Amino acid sequence: MSSNRQHFAIWIWREEVENPIQTLSLFICFSYTLFKPFRLPSLLTIMVVHSDPKLSSPNAAPVRRTSERIKKMEAKTSIPQKRTPSASNPQILKKTKLPHIHNPQINPEPLHVADNLALSAERNVYTMVTETLRTFNKHYLHFIQAEEKRCANEEADRETKPKNCSNSKKEEILEDYTKKSSKRPDLKAISEMMKLNATLYTEKRIGHIPGIDVGHQFFSRAEMVVVGFHQHWLNGIDFIGQTASKSRKKGGLEGYKLPITVSIVLSGQYEDDLDNCDEIVYTGQGGNNLLGDKRQISDQEMKRGNLGLKNCMEQSVPVRVVRGHKCQNSYVGKVYTYDGLYKVVNYWAEKGVSGFTVYKFRLRRLEGQPPLTTDQVHFTRGRIPKSISEIRGLVFEDITGGLEDIPIPVTNLVDDPPISPPGFVYIKDIKFSKNIKAPAIAPVGCNCQGACVDPRSCACAKLNGGDFPYVQRDGGRLVEPKAVVFECGPNCGCGPKCVNRTSQRGPRYRLEVFRTPKKGWGVRSWDYIPSGAPVCEYIGLLKRTEDLDPAADNTYVFDIDCLQTMKGLDGRESRLRDVSLPSYLHKVDEEVSESVPFCIDAGHTGNIARFINHSCQPNLFVQCMLSSHHDIKLARVILVAADNIPPLKELTYDYGYALDSVMGPDGKIRQMACFCGAQECRKRLY
Repeated sequence: MSSNRQHFAIWIWREEVENPIQTLSLFICFSYTLFKPFRLPSLLTIMVVHSDPKLSSPNAAPVRRTSERIKKMEAKTSIPQKRTPSASNPQILKKTKLPHIHNPQINPEPLHVADNLALSAERNVYTMVTETLRTFNKHYLHFIQAEEKRCANEEADRETKPKNCSNSKKEEILEDYTKKSSKRPDLKAISEMMKLNATLYTEKRIGHIPGIDVGHQFFSRAEMVVVGFHQHWLNGIDFIGQTASKSRKKGGLEGYKLPITVSIVLSGQYEDDLDNCDEIVYTGQGGNNLLGDKRQISDQEMKRGNLGLKNCMEQSVPVRVVRGHKCQNSYVGKVYTYDGLYKVVNYWAEKGVSGFTVYKFRLRRLEGQPPLTTDQVHFTRGRIPKSISEIRGLVFEDITGGLEDIPIPVTNLVDDPPISPPGFVYIKDIKFSKNIKAPAIAPVGCNCQGACVDPRSCACAKLNGGDFPYVQRDGGRLVEPKAVVFECGPNCGCGPKCVNRTSQRGPRYRLEVFRTPKKGWGVRSWDYIPSGAPVCEYIGLLKRTEDLDPAADNTYVFDIDCLQTMKGLDGRESRLRDVSLPSYLHKVDEEVSESVPFCIDAGHTGNIARFINHSCQPNLFVQCMLSSHHDIKLARVILVAADNIPPLKELTYDYGYALDSVMGPDGKIRQMACFCGAQECRKRLY
């Protein structure tokens, strides 16, 4: 019998990039919380294949599944290196050169890229940007976790320590709490990445940034800083200063008059800004009230960024323009979209609304670029519907039949006449086969009341290594992937709003099942999804793998190998570091074998997760969860956002097949093309 099980390619965040950015001037003081870099191995063996089995070769034999061993997919390391072929993954990544920066106005020599990035030139520039942003989000969430833990400890201490103190002593303690500076985790994450040399494109450059296309969206200015797109987390103008001799030499700027502005952020900070999309009247920097009321309080001067814009006009140097617009899912309340290169066509000085001198710069968008993406609510992938009546190609108003709190519509603009997904029964909870006994309720629980807030006293936090796996931000975000996450269960004293029950609340984003041209059915969101946010659980019929019909062409089977991965069996990389297994699980742990006994079959009954497609560069990852019970062999499977995902972006995860790993009943290797369209697509699913 043959094997076609997949091994999930979990995310590895890079932490090594050459040279820090120029010193970041912070207006607040904060202390550093250090933690060791971590490595994330693979988690679960997956047996889900392409959403549309009709797209496979018509002469291929049906896919057959057995309990044979699965070789681990090649794991990335944080040290840039060339991929080498292996028995499990014979793929060799093609070498590619970092592209020159296309500039319609000037054609400088290749700009400086950190030495260790040059050593990994075969890696795609889009991947480097993605991994840098994931590294930032990892540090950002860790600092949020540290801050939430600090606040919880202070609150607990405040309730206990002042009780035996005099009123004056109580006031001193409370005053000490309030004096502690507010710590911004995004700025701390920037500093941590600079210290670890983990930032990208540390030398400022003119024109487009490799790996960041027009329409790319950032969830904060801090994200722009760490990828070298706009290296000021506060200022709206980023420029190459007059003393930047290194940039002049390596950036091909000899003969240019400095300073030169490289990018501006248009976010409504100044009361005199005007934005007509293709043409901008931009107010220069300086003189505005930093408290945020947008009023000018002094005259502007022709220096620094203002002088840089003037020099850009005189020397025909294009400027990157970023627009900020409101977004509830962003922790800064905005999302910043790259809208392309503009040229400065004119400038003048005038008295502003508040009576102070301001400099105005008229910028016009260069032709030949992709269309604008931030004109009102329009996006490159379409427009977000405001109601069911606005949905084009609607074939189902709610595929869940009212089972989920948020309806999930189905659309089809590909087929004529439009068709619906093939018949299946939507369920929102795991079902058990008749020969599987539902696991016993978890024998332990925390004694927290209302919600778990203090990890020092929460039994579930101790199972997770001493901290809660989630932060409160954005309704609950997983700080980092773990071997297994212990959530609060039925025997815990906390309520349903506890942050350690985040994945149990069901889908909380407006999702849509839609027909794709080449990949069958897919799933996308109408909302922004922040990294670390659980998207949905993989739901279906839980059965024994030995009960699978090897002759059936079932493409929706998910093999649960959480325990095998934790033990590092069959080439899997162990991730047990952050998990404290309860003592009663040690016997099960000792008896684990390489075979995977249980799986989730969503062929005939399932939920939204069964429609999520594969991508070689996905934006979701798989996380093993335990909540109502602690039987690791029957762990819940949760799909979690690996990136900040913008609206209407297709949701995907890596099925992780090794090439030439699927055999047909005739013993011949089966092949299936991959149509994910990623920059580093392997071109074959298996």
